[in-house]
Amino acid sequence: MDKNMVEIKNLVKRFGDFTAVNGISLEIKEGELFGILGPNGAGKTTTINMILGLLVPTSGSITINGLNMEKHGNEVKRQMGLMTQETVVDGDLTAYDNLEIAAQLYHVPEKDIPNKIKEALDEAELTEFAQRKAGTFSGGMQRRLALVRAMIQDPKLLILDEPTTGLDIQNRVSMWGHIKDMLKEGVTIIMTTQYLEEADALCDKIAIIDHGKIKAIGTATELKRMVGTGRMLEMIFDSASHAEQASPILKNHFRVNPVVRGEKIDAVIEKWEPKRLTEVMDALDRKKINVVSVNVHLPTLDDVFIKLTGSGMRDTASSDYTSDRMGMMMRRH
Repeated sequence: MDKNMVEIKNLVKRFGDFTAVNGISLEIKEGELFGILGPNGAGKTTTINMILGLLVPTSGSITINGLNMEKHGNEVKRQMGLMTQETVVDGDLTAYDNLEIAAQLYHVPEKDIPNKIKEALDEAELTEFAQRKAGTFSGGMQRRLALVRAMIQDPKLLILDEPTTGLDIQNRVSMWGHIKDMLKEGVTIIMTTQYLEEADALCDKIAIIDHGKIKAIGTATELKRMVGTGRMLEMIFDSASHAEQASPILKNHFRVNPVVRGEKIDAVIEKWEPKRLTEVMDALDRKKINVVSVNVHLPTLDDVFIKLTGSGMRDTASSDYTSDRMGMMMRRH
């Protein structure tokens, strides 16, 4: 039977009259990559902070690797690593020095530190840059350095707060490879991300949080089935009035309930028949309703996200408890 690395039961966090987290319960298996998604202010960062032991829950319990966070906080924190959304490396120090200081702060045995640093530099593909100041590195190199620094003490649980934010596509794909390598080593990872395709590609399981509550938990495939097994139709018109006029035409031909949002129409089509779209386009043309674009696709995580939260993924730069604060506090333990 798979072991649970993380068990959260009825977790609540209030700040005065405001409830940031409202009764969250979830389990994360050992060696699993678990994604936590939610719009800005949904409560995901507050949840992460309680898992890290940086915030004390109002009620509920958190167990990490069999240890209760409230009773064994210091021991639990020694088993965790954190990579914050902001790249927090000391630009005035070399890559080697950044890793050495991290190893000392995490109480890695002195005799093991040189070998740990060598392994980290190899993993980050920074061996030849070991004695260069981190401030001279590209954004991708700094992110890789930050990632292996978070792993320097071989944590059982690794928290990745938006690990690829700000990276170009090439460096994002490279970071995905490094994360997958860590999973192969048996590390359990909790990841927040604003890129839904990233969650789709990497996560074994995903929780969508909004207004402090879990809206859904499952694999990406399971979540997509919540939207439907047919097709998603998106049509954009040259005016909101044309979108309104097109709605009943779509309803009659596809037997759906279109959702009109300004100049755009969204519809879930359970039984997809391509010929119906041709019929719709002909009918719209006869009514002189101008279509700007048409997109038909299988359900995506973005469709799930919109269905559950009422909006698409928003920028999470100003999260409900900033990740630079997380990093500062984590380094104290």
